[in-house]
Amino acid sequence: MPWRWRGSIRGYGWGAFGGDAAGGLVAALIALPYGLALASLMGLPPILGVVTSIVASPICVLFGRNPVLIGGVSAVTVPFIAVAVAQQGVAGAAKVCISAAIVMMGFCVLRLGRYVSQVPQPVVVGFSCGIGGMMVISQLPAMFALRPAKGGWDPRMLVQFFQVVGKIGNAQLIPAVLALLVIGMATWVAFLTPRGPAPLCGVIVAIVVAKVFGWHEKEIGAIPLQIPAFVGFRWAPSDFWSVLPQAFGLAFVSSVNLLITSRVVTHFRGRHEHFKKHDADMELGAYGIANLLAGSFGAPTCVGIPARSIANVQCGGTTRISNLMHAGFLLGFLVLGARFIAQVPIAALAGVTAYTGARLLEWSTWRRLSHMRRVDAAAFISTALAVLVVNAVAAVAIGCSFYLLRSAVNRLSAATGWRPPYLFRSSQVWTTLTPPAAVVLSGPPRRGAVAGSDPPEPVGSQDSRGK
Repeated sequence: MPWRWRGSIRGYGWGAFGGDAAGGLVAALIALPYGLALASLMGLPPILGVVTSIVASPICVLFGRNPVLIGGVSAVTVPFIAVAVAQQGVAGAAKVCISAAIVMMGFCVLRLGRYVSQVPQPVVVGFSCGIGGMMVISQLPAMFALRPAKGGWDPRMLVQFFQVVGKIGNAQLIPAVLALLVIGMATWVAFLTPRGPAPLCGVIVAIVVAKVFGWHEKEIGAIPLQIPAFVGFRWAPSDFWSVLPQAFGLAFVSSVNLLITSRVVTHFRGRHEHFKKHDADMELGAYGIANLLAGSFGAPTCVGIPARSIANVQCGGTTRISNLMHAGFLLGFLVLGARFIAQVPIAALAGVTAYTGARLLEWSTWRRLSHMRRVDAAAFISTALAVLVVNAVAAVAIGCSFYLLRSAVNRLSAATGWRPPYLFRSSQVWTTLTPPAAVVLSGPPRRGAVAGSDPPEPVGSQDSRGK
């Protein structure tokens, strides 16, 4: 779409190029350890987590709506792809990712993106929080080098957590030290320089410490630099019941995450215009095409990533060229830094994943539950816990059911004059929860207010008295 490049080329100078280069570089530094860790968490070769960003970037640049939105592997896709990999290996990942890409393009053609984007934010943030808990729990065995029981680790995260607690007496010290070193260093770097590649700094320190003390832990190993081969697979009748439901859930969750991230980045740039309906459809179509190609290699689904997109903007990225620079730097890291990447301990990648998960736990939202509407708080908590207790698809359905029930109760109350239950009795209007990137969607909060909470109810109101 040539007209999309006119704003990037007209008046483009060395200053804009420098900003795009700096933004693309920092985004690539952030993306590298995340991509390797998340692909490993899904059970895929770690290199495929980086292939997703490299393959999808040019397509998203050409057809995407948001010029500075940078895509990559996201934690929200882990439950769906990990299940497919556990069942059918890399071929299973290719099946579910390609099917999800087709569903996303179907959302675009049917103009359903504008409706997908209306999923309540408490459900989305609760899902993100649950995924964060899942990431932390799932990495505990690797962090402490624990061996699973005969039946393996339970796929339900809450049950797996108690399994880990029961085996904690067999934990090994060195892997735990490396993982905790990554988490501590990444947290310190993020505190000092929020724009810096904190996880990468943690991984570098862990490698140096391991070399200095002569610790020989399991490493990633040599990474093939050739272009990954297309994944061959065959469809079986049983795939209709095993793959397609997972693919639809993956497409739905990825679409919601993508559209909300796009709005976050647009607001962060200082563009406060309303999110147009057709923009949502166009974004889904672009990422659907990108995922169709990436899935052919068995690479995970690509969605918009808040952290690296906002880092791109913070470092000066203003045009689509910054997205291309991001992919170019990632490719350069693989070609020139493959020997370094091969020496990364698996425990260090586990630390990166756990650090990422901890940042998704929405600590500020948990602290402000008492200031939220009751139905919003219930949807948030239920979605977060359901991810750990049941599964990701059921978690989104459970969270959305609160709003469907509220709508039915409010209609019944309006028709009959019946007083609704305490859970749905509130006159407050939802503002926004703080998204994973810690960016407020509706402008700066009032003095004394906290993003992610409703305005306090008037003193002496019925709801505030709990009647």
